[in-house]
Amino acid sequence: MPVKIRLARRGRKFAKIYNIVVADGRAPRDGKYIEVLGQYNPATNPATIRLDFDRSLEWLQKGAQPTDTCRAILSYKGVMYKKHLLEGVKKGAFDEAEAERRFQSWMTAKEQKIQGKVDKLKSDEEAAKNERLAAEAKINEARELEIQKQRSELLKEAEAANAEATDSAPEADETAAEAPKEEPKAEEKKEKPKAEAKEEKKEEAKSEDVKEEAKADKKEEEPKEEPKAEEKEAPKKEAKEEQKETEEAEKKEPKAEVKDEPKADEEKKDDASEEEKK
Repeated sequence: MPVKIRLARRGRKFAKIYNIVVADGRAPRDGKYIEVLGQYNPATNPATIRLDFDRSLEWLQKGAQPTDTCRAILSYKGVMYKKHLLEGVKKGAFDEAEAERRFQSWMTAKEQKIQGKVDKLKSDEEAAKNERLAAEAKINEARELEIQKQRSELLKEAEAANAEATDSAPEADETAAEAPKEEPKAEEKKEKPKAEAKEEKKEEAKSEDVKEEAKADKKEEEPKEEPKAEEKEAPKKEAKEEQKETEEAEKKEPKAEVKDEPKADEEKKDDASEEEKK
């Protein structure tokens, strides 16, 4: 198996960086290698490539076979083109000076192309940034206009409230100027009855307290035997009334029985006569 120029992965997860190495074709991808030629980082735009140009050209001239990705990298950096020119010199198509001139012209064109891409990317980023800033400026202007409108409305409302207050103030002043002539008399009239009423209430409260004290003294002086006499007389009266009611009830009951019995005898006689007739 020939020697290969290929990529060996390095770096952490989601941050891939590759080393450009010269290794035996039978070795694993990230295994043993002979020499490191450079480094390739595809995460940037454009991709960053660091390469030892002379050592890469020597390995190509010795017969090392690059993989497809490494071939693209080597052609991007001009190694493959330089190898092609040197083979033309060997064949006698042109001399080394012509080969060097062609290579330099190709490299300047390539650098200009790369620089143009970098400038375009920067200009695109700046344009996108300016668009975002313009959109934000429009939004801020709209917000400022809304705030100014709200402030103007609040100022108008405050001015209207002040105008109403100023309009009502002269009327209040006029009423206040007229009121002092009449109010003192009314207040004097009202205050006198109130004071007199308070004094009368106090006197009534004192008289009621005196009466209650007198009643309490009388209750204490009354003899304790009088309630017993009243309690004895009440049951006697109730017993007499009960006796009268029972006597009246006994007088009424016999009359009802006498009246009812003849009627029952007459009904029996009528029934017997009807049976005999049958």
